Amino acid sequence: MDDIFGIPAPLLFGQLLLGLINGAFYAMLSLGLAVIFGLLNIVNMAHGAQFMMGAFAAWMLLAWFGIGYWWALLLAPIIIAITGIILERLLISRLYKLDHLYGLLLTFGLALIIEGVFRNEFGSSGLPYRIPDALSGAWDLGFMFMPVYRGWVVIAALVLCLATWLIIEKTRLGAYLRAATENAALVQAFGVNVPRMVTLTYGFGVALAAVGGVLAAPIYSVNPQMGSNLIIVVFATVVIGGMGSILGAILTGFTLGVVEGLTKVFWPEASATVIFVIMAIVLLARPAGLFGRA
Repeated sequence: MDDIFGIPAPLLFGQLLLGLINGAFYAMLSLGLAVIFGLLNIVNMAHGAQFMMGAFAAWMLLAWFGIGYWWALLLAPIIIAITGIILERLLISRLYKLDHLYGLLLTFGLALIIEGVFRNEFGSSGLPYRIPDALSGAWDLGFMFMPVYRGWVVIAALVLCLATWLIIEKTRLGAYLRAATENAALVQAFGVNVPRMVTLTYGFGVALAAVGGVLAAPIYSVNPQMGSNLIIVVFATVVIGGMGSILGAILTGFTLGVVEGLTKVFWPEASATVIFVIMAIVLLARPAGLFGRA
């Protein structure tokens, strides 16, 4: 295929694929943050650490117990969700009636503690995680070769994000969750155990981060900093989409990943800051975010 806008087609489409992959992780992490903030009003700064824990859980299951990738996709999110539920019950639940700043500071401290523990135990160099045999190789698309695993990550992230949106926006459970954020006492009067629902919601948001960690393990080295490297961009994504907006988190995550990838082709110097420039513009024009409510 010929050049496009003076850029070799394989380079352009390669960066577009890279942007889609990054966007998939931005969307999954932003979705978990949006679920937790939108339904619990907690700014979960530990989300990046929980993403990292998901990757490490997959690595431990394989290295210590011989449990492979496909089972890890199921078990790792459950394990990390249980740790999140314990944290929510012991610490975070005490902050729901306080200002958002208290939750932010607590979860930021938890993130530092979790990352420090993993760094002391496993070091900072990173651990490899093998791509499963069923997803190895590449597809020949004619204009480029697309690794099968990277295509799987994009598809899996999209399906997971859309399924979460449907559950929250289109089911009775989602209606209860949304109603509980507006009037918990009224929902409780209908026989719904609101504290348990809130706890499980936090666990579900944490599980979303852990799924992202498992998907990321074969692409990036499994290391204690992998969550902290993403979380700032993810918070910018949530702010752009609108704090608490489920659809905004999904659409903005994928879109910003593509924008970042294309920026690396046409203006590489700006690729590290383009998302934050977009965030500044959006906040000036629409402080609630593109899909948020004032």
